[in-house]
This record gives sequence, C-alpha cells and structure tokens, in this order.
Amino acid sequence: MSTLSLAVRDSSTMLRRNLLHARRYPSLTLNLLLTPVMLLLLFVYIFGDAMSAGIGGGDRSAYIAYLVPGILLMTIGSTTIGTAVSVSNDMTEGIIARFRTMAIHRGSVLVGHVVGSVLQAVMSVLLVGAVGLAIGFRTTDTTPLEWLAAFGLLVLFALALTWIAVGMGLVSPNAEAASNNAMPLIFLPLISSTFVPVHSMPGWFQPIAQYQPFTPAIETLRGLLLGTQIGDNGWIALAWCLGLTALGYRWSTSTFNRDPK
Repeated sequence: MSTLSLAVRDSSTMLRRNLLHARRYPSLTLNLLLTPVMLLLLFVYIFGDAMSAGIGGGDRSAYIAYLVPGILLMTIGSTTIGTAVSVSNDMTEGIIARFRTMAIHRGSVLVGHVVGSVLQAVMSVLLVGAVGLAIGFRTTDTTPLEWLAAFGLLVLFALALTWIAVGMGLVSPNAEAASNNAMPLIFLPLISSTFVPVHSMPGWFQPIAQYQPFTPAIETLRGLLLGTQIGDNGWIALAWCLGLTALGYRWSTSTFNRDPK
C-alpha cells in the first residue's frame, strides 16, 4: 500500500473517531452554537429597529439582511473553539502518546481533527442560516455561481480558523487554557462589521476593524448573497484565508511533530 493510501486510510479513521466523539458529547458544540444564534435573535428582535435606522435601511428586514452574513462567519469562529479544546484533550489525556507508538500515518491525527471541525462548522452554518431564513433573511438575485463562491468562502474560512485552533490546542496545557486561548475567534467578530458598518466606528478604530480577518470575509459574503459592492474585500479575504491556513498548518505540524520531552 502506498504512503498516500495509508495517509488517506488513517485520516479517515481519525475523522470517524472525531465525529463519533462529537456525536457522543454534543454539549460543547451546542453551547458554542447557541452564542451566534442568541446574538442573532437578540440583535434582530431587541435592537433591530434601532440598528436598521443606523444603517439607513428603514426597517428590521434590512438589518436582518445586513446581520446574517456576519453571524454566519461568527458561527465558524465559535465552532472552531471546540477544536482547540478537543485537540488539547487528546494531548493531555495520553491518547496521542499511544498513537505515536502505533503504525499509523503521523499527520492523520491532525487531519482527522481538521476535516471533522470543518464539517461541523459547515453544519453549524447551515443551522444558523436556517434560523436566519426563519426570521426573514432573503438573498438578492443570487446566481448559482455566487452561491458556490459563498459556500467556498465559508469552507475556506473554516479551514483557516481550524488550523489556527489546532495550533492553539496543541500549545495549551489543558482544555480550559485552550478555550481561553481561542477566545479571539469569538472576540474578533464583535469588533468587525458584523453588527455595524465600519464607517460608523470611531476614526482611530476603523483600520483595526477593516483589516482584521473577519470584516473582509463578511463584506465579501454580503456582496455574494445581497449584491452589495465587494471591492477589494474579496482579494483581502482570500489572502487572509490562505495566509492563516499556511500559518496554522506550519504551526500545528511543527508543534505536533516535535518529540515530547
């Protein structure tokens, strides 16, 4: 059997293992999923009228259309925190030491975590998207190509954040530390264009909000789903996704392959 076949076989086994863990212990995923859902409902039904006036839309439906793309990206950030916790648990509970003694492809452990996390993130986005549709979110003449591009952006963004979360889990001494280290993945959407336009923020803060990873991705997703102007945001979002994926992959693999002391 070739090296590639072994890698695919062992990665599939590790993916099945991680999905079984997620199915048997769904509380962490549900808790992380509730955060974006509750924020979506809170900002629509409590602050929706006031916020829609602030963006010039005039009614709550305009703010739902503005808000949902940002919440979808926020959902990915929330879901990947569970990846950091799961990786940290594996590292501290001894199972990785056992895997190191077995005749399995070394990288399959990380690949199983990454693919499993991306699948969970996509499923979470679909669930939150369903909530958005239920409360009135509608796209604007979106073509099949734009739908495909939007889905590709969500998957690529999930892949990028997952590799970063894997690195955070590997360097954390325990699950609690992993959860704390991954908190920026929830915090960054709060200071992006998720809830309000960047131009409405204080002038000194606008560059911080504009050029962090979430804002370009959110504006690109809005453009694809709602027909708004994308501008340079598409290229910036793609650059962030590729850069974070490469950084997270390098960080994670080098940390994982380091011989334990």
